[in-house]
Amino acid sequence: PTGEWTFSNWPGYIDPGPNGTVAEFDKTYGTSTKYIEDINSNTQFFGKMQPLLANGNSGGRSLFVVTDWLAKQMFDLGYLERLNHADLKTVFDNISPALKNDPADPGRQFSVPWQGGLTGIWVITSGPGNEIHSMRDLFDPKYKGKVEVLDEMRDTVPLVMQMQGADPKNFTTEDWQKAIDFLKKETDSGQIRRYTGNEYTEDLTSGNIVAALGWSGDRSLIGRNDVEWRSPTEGCDTFFDQMVIPVGAPNTAAAYAFMNFVYRPKVQADIADYVNYVTPVSGVQPILAKKDPAVAKNPLIFPPPSLLAPCSADPNPPGSADDQQKITEEFQSLVTG
Repeated sequence: PTGEWTFSNWPGYIDPGPNGTVAEFDKTYGTSTKYIEDINSNTQFFGKMQPLLANGNSGGRSLFVVTDWLAKQMFDLGYLERLNHADLKTVFDNISPALKNDPADPGRQFSVPWQGGLTGIWVITSGPGNEIHSMRDLFDPKYKGKVEVLDEMRDTVPLVMQMQGADPKNFTTEDWQKAIDFLKKETDSGQIRRYTGNEYTEDLTSGNIVAALGWSGDRSLIGRNDVEWRSPTEGCDTFFDQMVIPVGAPNTAAAYAFMNFVYRPKVQADIADYVNYVTPVSGVQPILAKKDPAVAKNPLIFPPPSLLAPCSADPNPPGSADDQQKITEEFQSLVTG
């Protein structure tokens, strides 16, 4: 690979600094990477990209990262390239066996895992939010206007359904509807300050809120020592974000080279050390054990089965496309107010 190429990602999801992974890739290959952190949430990014992708235009991007459910939606719409496995040897040599297949992408036709994580509750431990351990606690009226939830339906609604006692292995349309009705009540009452993508980290930093639903690796974005990520007592939600090549992507050679590069265990160990999310690559833990033992023991990077047992995995609403659309639109109307 040579030349310039553009990679779109979420904030805080790689070290973009002069000694970071992007710089190391450019040094190794002589490429010039334009790295943009312009993805705050799947829904916002899809809204921005859809008009371009519908015309076969990637907006100059060769690679970007979205959650697996959106990757599948984009592929089904014809917005993503099918991957050539012969050009991804390092990826398939080193990918965690559990991730060789994805329910959203059996056989990895269009997506390569970037990082995974857990959705739960971030609290400021030095304030009243320190008492919040469950979803039920989050909606206690004493925190009115001081809590936020995610604008990602598949993150927020499952956590509410679990709070309401629904079975995370088998959410029904009624479960989804009941949870959305509950969120509407909490939105109308002013309990929920707002629905956010990554912006919740800024509201925790500034102390505008006492707690928020959020993603397990975002400590560095919040930038405070007095915060803690907690798995709600009712169970968390798990996700995996995926690297995908959009239709009309320029310089796909650089995108393939980059995917292989970040699947080298040593490079991946640097990424895990920086982002603190769940790594998709085998052989990273022993490298980290030598380099940064605390990170190698971090249950949010290498989650034990006990942490994952009560969690759901980014589910889609059940039923027909029309049923799903109805639920999605009801949730979106809460987000947009």
